Amino acid sequence: MQDIKQYIEDNKDRFLEELFELIRIPSISSDSSRREDMRKASDKWRQILLDAGADRAEVMETKGHPVVFGEKMVDKDAPTVLVYGHTDVMPVDPVELWNTDPFEPVIKDGKIWARGADDDKGQAFMHAKAFEYLVTTNQLECNVKFLIEGEEEIGSENLPEFCENNKDLLKADVILVSDTSMLAPDTPSITTGLRGLAYWQVDVTGSNRDLHSGIFGGAVANPINVLSQMIGGLLDENGKVTVPGFYDDVLEVSAEERELMGKAPYDEENYKKAIGVDALQGEGGFTTPERTGIRPSFDVCGIWGGYTGEGAKTVLPSEVHAKISSRLVPNQDHHKIAAQFKAYFESIAPDSVKVEVSVLHGGQAYVCPIDIPAYRAAEKAYHETYGKRPVPVRSGGSIPIISTFEQILGIKSVLMGFGLESDAIHSPNENYPLGQFFKGIETIPYFYKYFSSETK
Repeated sequence: MQDIKQYIEDNKDRFLEELFELIRIPSISSDSSRREDMRKASDKWRQILLDAGADRAEVMETKGHPVVFGEKMVDKDAPTVLVYGHTDVMPVDPVELWNTDPFEPVIKDGKIWARGADDDKGQAFMHAKAFEYLVTTNQLECNVKFLIEGEEEIGSENLPEFCENNKDLLKADVILVSDTSMLAPDTPSITTGLRGLAYWQVDVTGSNRDLHSGIFGGAVANPINVLSQMIGGLLDENGKVTVPGFYDDVLEVSAEERELMGKAPYDEENYKKAIGVDALQGEGGFTTPERTGIRPSFDVCGIWGGYTGEGAKTVLPSEVHAKISSRLVPNQDHHKIAAQFKAYFESIAPDSVKVEVSVLHGGQAYVCPIDIPAYRAAEKAYHETYGKRPVPVRSGGSIPIISTFEQILGIKSVLMGFGLESDAIHSPNENYPLGQFFKGIETIPYFYKYFSSETK
């Protein structure tokens, strides 16, 4: 595979233009007005897979946005790799904070700037081009299947049913995913754990209409004040969640594993500088990497209500709303946590307001063993192109469908991410370094090489 670098060099302009065509489709799954764009993105992925050498690729329906399935079967006795990715992206709000058009990719400072440049159009597209290289040069030794969904950013609500109904179609030996990050451009890492997720919307209603704050202020509950007080009590002075039973099932990591995790490169001053804060906070007794990798967290993701326009309006709002999420660790069941929070938060509401908690979506945590053939293959692939052994890390992020794959399909996933923390995924000015993009295309073919040899 020594010619992979030359293949990338000869085709890099084409690779980028094809990726840009995909990025230009505003496939925001949470926006109902973008349903047609979601369809366009699926059709585009179908063509990408066919052009790359798939024998079959089709858009398949779900109760929500469609999925794309593709495959190339080289030998019924060869191992099969199922590549997972998603074509949907996060909303771009607040759009005024973008320095460029979110859906018109721009190359600047050695990076691709656009929504989806990293998460996950750029990273998933690497797999299509690595696959293309292997097919074109007749070096593909594994059967390859692709599953590209359109609802990852909204919890993959309809993918479990699709998997249940298509177990034979999706049968594979391992699932290969690039939707995670590395520690640094020169420090490869493999994500061995993902936190789970529980997500709610809270609606607080007071009076039957907005009220004059002078006439009613001090006598009638202000829903924003009430919600703020309720939220303020969800974390104690040590950064622990106060919901009863929240920590009952948390899997405690051994001192030995914590020591190994502590050997991963980490500079707290650079960490703070990169995100523009002077100090960090979190659960007492744990380091920052531990707080984001092996401990659960609890955050308000958005809150709105009352008057937010220009100037002043003296009003007691009738209602206020919040989006709240919790990242979970192994053994914490997101269904149980969702029910615990709903019951607790509604129970502490004062009689002066009505509080309703709606469970939006969630997913289980995931852990990948480091002694399985697919992990060893990924480890060797990174070593081949980076010249060093990758570091196993636990990610603070969540990909809910990964644990579902294991539950329904009985298949482990290996997470070969090439993104960086500085890529600003889910934020304005998302970007993806060209070096990471091309390095991913270079590294992935070696995974197939070594996975084939590991499973013989």
